[in-house]
Amino acid sequence: MANQTILLRKQEIVGEIKNHAENSSSIVLFDYRGMTDAEAKELRVKLRGANADYKVYKNTLMSIAFKDLNIDVQEFLTGPSALAYSDDQIAPIKILSDFAKEHPSLILKVGVVDGEIADAAKLAEYATIPSRDGLLTMLAGGMIGLVRDLSICLDLYSQQKEE
Repeated sequence: MANQTILLRKQEIVGEIKNHAENSSSIVLFDYRGMTDAEAKELRVKLRGANADYKVYKNTLMSIAFKDLNIDVQEFLTGPSALAYSDDQIAPIKILSDFAKEHPSLILKVGVVDGEIADAAKLAEYATIPSRDGLLTMLAGGMIGLVRDLSICLDLYSQQKEE
């Protein structure tokens, strides 16, 4: 029979995983086999720069947590898995995808973005979406263009009326 303190510790870890899954806009499971300590530290620094992080949990504990939350990712919980989580839907996916291009040992398995499961192909699609700040910049640029065109038209109209 397992020691009571060990069982309590495992329940705490399952609760921690549930907390990350419930309170994050996106979570990503990835295989980290073959990464060096320096690469893992580099990845963690990049993720923290985007207000994200990752942690390695046992697959059995992640399986229990995801089953309790009705998230069906059991088929992806094979081999070593790490869990990246963030309040931003796209940032951790972009960072992990870019990092995987530079370090082929990192393999994205599956993600959950706003409650929807995204396989590796869907994660690759999400990685091509510009960041929120990039989208806002594009929107602002488009709006400035419209205002500029309107001001030119009004100026030409006023010049025409003066003649």
